Amino acid sequence: MRASLLQIAVDDDESVDSRRRRVASLVREQAGADLVVLPELWTTGAFAYRVFADEAEPLEGPTHEAMAKAASDAGLWLHAGSIPERDADGTLYNTSLVFSPAGDLAAAYRKIHRFGFDKGEAVLMGAGRELVTARPAGTVLGLATCYDLRFPELFRGLVDAGAEGFVVPAGWPERRREHWTLLARARAVENQAFVLACGTAGTHAGVPQAGHSIVVDPWGDVVGEAGPGEEVLSVSVDIGKVEATREQFPALKDRVLGLAEPRR
Repeated sequence: MRASLLQIAVDDDESVDSRRRRVASLVREQAGADLVVLPELWTTGAFAYRVFADEAEPLEGPTHEAMAKAASDAGLWLHAGSIPERDADGTLYNTSLVFSPAGDLAAAYRKIHRFGFDKGEAVLMGAGRELVTARPAGTVLGLATCYDLRFPELFRGLVDAGAEGFVVPAGWPERRREHWTLLARARAVENQAFVLACGTAGTHAGVPQAGHSIVVDPWGDVVGEAGPGEEVLSVSVDIGKVEATREQFPALKDRVLGLAEPRR
C-alpha cells in the first residue's frame, strides 16, 4: 500500500475556505497513491478553540463535499483528517472522515478522548462513543485522533476489531514532540501493527505545531518521518508484515487482562 501523509501547515492568516481549496488540490496531486491522510482539524487548527463554533459544519458540509470530490478525482482512499462537526442537536464533535476512491463516505469517527482537561476541546465538544475501522486497499485500519494516542486501551479494542494498522491525524504541539514519536512507536510495538500518524505544521492560535508526521511498522521501526514544515510524506506500507510479525512473535496471544469474563 502506497500511503501519502499530507502534513498541512495551518496558519492563522489563511482562511478556512482558501485552505480547503488548497488541500483539495494537494490531494489530487497524490493520484497513484492508495491512501492519503490529512491531519486533525486542519480547517481551523486544533488549538483555535474560539472559532470552533463559527466554523463547525454538518457531517455532509463543505469539507465533506470538497474532500469527496478530491478523492474521486484522484481515485484513492482519503482519510480527510478531522473537522469540527455540528450534530443536528447542536453538539460539536471532532470528527474524522474517510472516503473511498469513488468519493463515498466509508467511515466517520468522533474523537473519544477530548484534550484540554477543563478547557478547550474538553468542554466545547462532545465525546465519541464508538470504535471505528475502515477498510482501504485490502486492509483494516483503526481510527484514532491525536490525544487518543495516549490511551492504549482504545488501540487494543481496535485490534480486537481486526485492525492491522492505525491512522492517527493530529494537531500535536511542538513542545511535546518527543511524546508524539514515543507514543506512536509504542502503539505500533504493543499491537504489532502499523501506525500512520499525520500532524500539522505551522502555528495556530499561538501554538507551534510539532510536524514530524511518522509511519511506524509492527516492530516499532520508523518507515518514514517528516520534518517540521509543510510536507508530503510518502511511504510504502507492507501490510503482510503485520501477519508475519504476529506469527513470528505471537505476544498478542498471551493477553490475559481484558479478555477474561469478570467474576460474578
